[in-house]
Amino acid sequence: MKRELPKPFRGIVVPLVTPLINNDTIDIEGLKRLIEHTIEGGVHGIFILGTTGEFASISYKLRHELIEQTCRIVNERVYVLVGIADSAFAESVTLAKKAHACGADAVVLTPPYYFTLGQPELLEYLQEIEAQISLPLFLYNMPFQTKIEFAPETVKAIAKMPGVVGIKDSSANLAYFKKVQFALKEHPDFTFMVGPEEIMSDFVLSGGHGGVNGGANMFPKLYVDLYNASVNHDFDKIQKLQQKVIQISSTIYKVGSYNSSYLKGLKCALSAMGICDDFMAEPFHKFNEPERAKIKQMLDNLNYRELL
Repeated sequence: MKRELPKPFRGIVVPLVTPLINNDTIDIEGLKRLIEHTIEGGVHGIFILGTTGEFASISYKLRHELIEQTCRIVNERVYVLVGIADSAFAESVTLAKKAHACGADAVVLTPPYYFTLGQPELLEYLQEIEAQISLPLFLYNMPFQTKIEFAPETVKAIAKMPGVVGIKDSSANLAYFKKVQFALKEHPDFTFMVGPEEIMSDFVLSGGHGGVNGGANMFPKLYVDLYNASVNHDFDKIQKLQQKVIQISSTIYKVGSYNSSYLKGLKCALSAMGICDDFMAEPFHKFNEPERAKIKQMLDNLNYRELL
């Protein structure tokens, strides 16, 4: 019998990087090490094919393979969420069906990108896709990349759909958080999680359900401990752990001068830690030796082995 997601779903979900050897080959051994590393660190779920997983840059063949391999390796030890975002409706449905067949627990969907939808059109789109998939559906609010946000009133309407169970917001807009929380006040079982890790603790303290934090690829225990401290209102521990989170985002994510610096830094750090290859899918390329040396020094400055 298929297990059900808790309602609301709480905790730390790691948006897994996609370990690659080249543009057409997954680093399977690296994927195994990464998954074991995050599960040992206590994460509550694994989210593949999100922004951190470079979903838009990898082929459908690799997306299907990643779903298969991740579900096989995880083997129901934690919940698996699969990103199904695509500009083509049919491709999102196909990915959702693949996720269901492989034993994933939920799927995650951004607004379709390229064409700009009005909110009524977005609601119609979600009604159509929700009717065609059999797994619980999370919304993924990422206006920086998609040019569209799920307006609070749209989220309120969507929360009434039986197949939609939550939203992950990566807007870093505190006013938006508050408006969505207000819109969801009659839906306490609807999961609300945040992407930007710098504000995850404050978000949980104000009633949010957890974080989908990229840094949990490197240091899952750090983010799980910060989440637990926030739930327990342990402010001394929060202050100590939060300083580490800010140090990570102010150093490892800031090497280089482009928007890709976060992902390049994250993958480079995982490579330096011996977890997985840092090959980047086109159009990006991994850091060269000067940047790699900076990342190694930043890891040493973090005393990173103490965070494992």
